[in-house]
Amino acid sequence: MQDMIFRAKEIVENADAVIITAGAGMGVDSGLPDFRSDLGFWKAYPPLKDKNLSFTEMANPQWFFSSPELAWAFYGHRLKLYNATQPHEGFALLKNLCEAKGGNYFIYTSNVDGHFEKAGFDKDKIYEIHGSIHHAQCIHSDGGNIWNMDENSIEVDEDRFIATKMPVCPECGCESRPNILMFYDHEFNHKRAWAQRKKYDTWLSHNMNSKIAIIEIGVGLTVPTIRIYGERMAKRFKRSYLIRINPLDTHVSAYRGMAIKAGGLEGLRAILS
Repeated sequence: MQDMIFRAKEIVENADAVIITAGAGMGVDSGLPDFRSDLGFWKAYPPLKDKNLSFTEMANPQWFFSSPELAWAFYGHRLKLYNATQPHEGFALLKNLCEAKGGNYFIYTSNVDGHFEKAGFDKDKIYEIHGSIHHAQCIHSDGGNIWNMDENSIEVDEDRFIATKMPVCPECGCESRPNILMFYDHEFNHKRAWAQRKKYDTWLSHNMNSKIAIIEIGVGLTVPTIRIYGERMAKRFKRSYLIRINPLDTHVSAYRGMAIKAGGLEGLRAILS
């Protein structure tokens, strides 16, 4: 383990640029619920256990058509939780690293909590591939406007777990939904994510020949999008190297890759402190 940590420190120190790839495990050390298992999800949302609804079933856009009060209770509760939670120390360690590299970094995350921006990272250097809970869109249009949303837009009766106040689309006055890519989602408005992707692609084009340290935190096998992406990047960019921080899923298929078996904050402290 110590050899791995020493090697990771060396990779980070010699890097010209940094890509931070983060999944749900990044937020666990901040105190956010673990949605990776039904047990963790139901512990956070007992009313959904009573309904026998898993996270995968609940994170489905059809609820905004069939039961918007339940859908907004779920996402409204999450919005308040994310707003009330402070990003953990690991975010500051990463931010210090990015500043030490002259700001030559980009965030590539599936997290919708907005905590990288909250922690002070440049919003123009963040690509939220699944969108953000802090933005909303119309449920009927995947090409309309996307607007900022705050927790005052939603009121939730926690006992009955229904939304008693829900945001509406300012264009047509109908129900809205978070600008988040859900499971089986054909109505997600990609405009904001595509704008972020364009900035990310521009950054990548400027770093084709850079030594890139790809630091992956808290990405499991349940939704492995970020995990697969990091391995592909390590193969595509010949001077890049993937450092995977994960307490359980430590296998790395990329030739230029290694794993630190640890939780997000523990692993970041080990290689960045």
